[in-house]
Amino acid sequence: MFSYTRKLQLWSYASAHSMEEAEILCDRIGIFVDGSLQCIGNPKELKSRYGGSYVLTVTTSEEHEKEVEQLVHNISTNAKKIYRTAGTQKFELPKQEVKIGEVFKALEKAKTMFPVVAWGLADTTLEDVFIKVAQTS
Repeated sequence: MFSYTRKLQLWSYASAHSMEEAEILCDRIGIFVDGSLQCIGNPKELKSRYGGSYVLTVTTSEEHEKEVEQLVHNISTNAKKIYRTAGTQKFELPKQEVKIGEVFKALEKAKTMFPVVAWGLADTTLEDVFIKVAQTS
């Protein structure tokens, strides 16, 4: 870790494995993969450039996973499943195709058709950005 002062400007370099920590502490973030700088920018820029999607998580019993997949496909035809285990599924929903209110309506309606244990809709995190950059490098 080092710091540099020049004409009342201060900058410092820090290495972190926690993207939440980096987002709070840093104005600009660079992501290195295998020792090579892959991208740099402020957190908002990186999320905009590499995020571009919401993450929808839905937990049901395993026998209702197909209904969840159909529901998500109805919300966004370009949704992509990114995770599945024991009744919990995560999907990336492209922001340009999805209205948050429509997701809420669809999930509330789904709860009347089959048991939904839990669900959540989240914006792209820096952790998601890091994973995407690391996978594509």
